[in-house]
Amino acid sequence: MGHRKHHAPRHGSLAYLPRHRAKSPMARIRYWPKITAETPKLLGFAGYKAGMTYVFTIEDKKRSPNFGKEIMKAATILETPPIIICGIRTYTRDSYGLQQLTECWMKNPPENLDRATVMPETFNTEGMLQKIDESAENATNIRAIIATQPNQANMAKKKPEITEIEIGGGTIPQQLEYAKSILGKTVTPEEVFKTGQYIDIAAITTGKGWQGPVKRWGVTVLQAKGRKTKRGIATLGPWNPHHLMYSVARAGQMGYHQRIEYNKRILKIGKDGKEVNVKGGFIRYGNIKSPYVIIEGSVPGTEKRTIKLRVPARPPSQVPEAPPQITYVSLESPQGK
Repeated sequence: MGHRKHHAPRHGSLAYLPRHRAKSPMARIRYWPKITAETPKLLGFAGYKAGMTYVFTIEDKKRSPNFGKEIMKAATILETPPIIICGIRTYTRDSYGLQQLTECWMKNPPENLDRATVMPETFNTEGMLQKIDESAENATNIRAIIATQPNQANMAKKKPEITEIEIGGGTIPQQLEYAKSILGKTVTPEEVFKTGQYIDIAAITTGKGWQGPVKRWGVTVLQAKGRKTKRGIATLGPWNPHHLMYSVARAGQMGYHQRIEYNKRILKIGKDGKEVNVKGGFIRYGNIKSPYVIIEGSVPGTEKRTIKLRVPARPPSQVPEAPPQITYVSLESPQGK
């Protein structure tokens, strides 16, 4: 680092380059873990971020110095109205990856589903189910096409989000029968997850727009008497090589990136939103009207962001058997009113 006598490592992580804006406000899950359950079930769910609060729980991690004591934890509340199973899609795997085989849609799709995609006037559900049965021996993955219900949450929109959630557990024939049994029905978060288990969170972070290198990468602000700029970098690189290296901290997009956070614990799955509604409602969201999930810690994204929940891809080795014991949930207004 020239004449400087102290250690000066690079600023900012290169782990997530390029830091560009996400293509969609809803995160994409590219990997679904394999589970060893005997009965099939959905491996994920979708909800909306309402806001944060804090809770008091009894620490149940045996290796924690606070084991058995009442401690305070930050928590995020997601509103999770039941999802509608709109269709079934089967895949086969070849040397190029997963290839779609067949799909089937429910007879009477929700009235707001045409806001999200172009829907035909009628569906030949029986004929499509027959094709799925004929090609079942070649199927390697069974996924459910689900649609959220924002009209049941405190959302100002009617347009649902459509996504795929893989079905895991059991054998392929069992997964196919399970998919047929839930086709056209609704599924609640209690049918997918249980209180106390760990899950993975996929979301799009809060967008911060175009930011300079000081805020985006954490580089040092230059001395007051420096030439030209203070909140920039002193040099773009050496004379050789004759190009600008990708590792140089530059200004650009900050936030609105897709991120997955692993092993976030579910503190509670509730049915009545009145149990967790804060005074005056959550900021920029309002009151919760439908089932909800309390997640320990923070969750990426801003209020009303669609959050995807997934069974853990790399679960911790030690998980408490009993669900966490919550002694208090703060209902105070975040604005202090």
